[in-house]
Amino acid sequence: MKFLTFEFEEKNYYGVKVKREDSAWIIPLLFQDFSDVKDYPRTLLEGITEYHTLDFQELVRKLVESAEASDNADKYKAPFENINILAPVKPPNNTIGFGRNFKAHTEEMKSEVELYVFTKANSSLVGDEDTISSFTAMTEQLDYEGELGVVIGKEAKNIDSSMAFDYIYGYTIVNDISARELQKSHKQAFLSKSMATPMGPYIVTKDEIPNPQDTTIVTKVNDEIRQDGSTSLMVRKIDELVAELSKYMTLQPGDVIATGTPAGVGAGMNPTGFLKSGDTVRVSIDGIGTLTTHIE
Repeated sequence: MKFLTFEFEEKNYYGVKVKREDSAWIIPLLFQDFSDVKDYPRTLLEGITEYHTLDFQELVRKLVESAEASDNADKYKAPFENINILAPVKPPNNTIGFGRNFKAHTEEMKSEVELYVFTKANSSLVGDEDTISSFTAMTEQLDYEGELGVVIGKEAKNIDSSMAFDYIYGYTIVNDISARELQKSHKQAFLSKSMATPMGPYIVTKDEIPNPQDTTIVTKVNDEIRQDGSTSLMVRKIDELVAELSKYMTLQPGDVIATGTPAGVGAGMNPTGFLKSGDTVRVSIDGIGTLTTHIE
């Protein structure tokens, strides 16, 4: 299933993409009309937190079937042309990033492969097709990083890597927008990576991406391919990342882990290819879709 969060008719909802249609089922309306559950989840984060992955999917599937069989199925759909897609989930903790997790990217940045972990403020999250500032007052080196995002599905503390996929709910796309000179001068990444964080457009449940460790990441700036890599090139694999984090903190349902970026960022080009006003960045990952961001 492809879950999303969106604004429609001046209200925020969450839903699932309608098959073969550019629209979303409005899940709260389905709960209201086709379920006896009174205290139903009002947000996608509540749904992820309160139900096991398969339980929530099965519940949503039955609600969708009821709506499809009703006399007015369109009442429960929000056409994509009329919605504003938001970041699919607001993590209970900050979005967690792993840097230097692709050898070629580490080399283009003249860094070393090492455990490099940072967080990004939740206030920076934006959705698909959003326009973000060029932040010219703060940086002259605004950069992009297309990444696979891992969404945690249940509480994880000090788990073994062999069990890591049991704790994953699904996957999304993250564009780890970064101010390079600030990242370098601050000698840490929180501020330089918290100005804007595009995420989405969907959280795709893990059953629809059976091999997330072998999927492509392609980033385009104004239709020019800048990054074309594969998650198979990660230095630390997805299960290792989840297990490593769980040694130091308790991961909560809805937490998002950005797993690193392939080579091809603006800072690694000659001449450099930093973002500027008017640019459009598109990050595509097989099985999830495309996350589009416009620079004001």
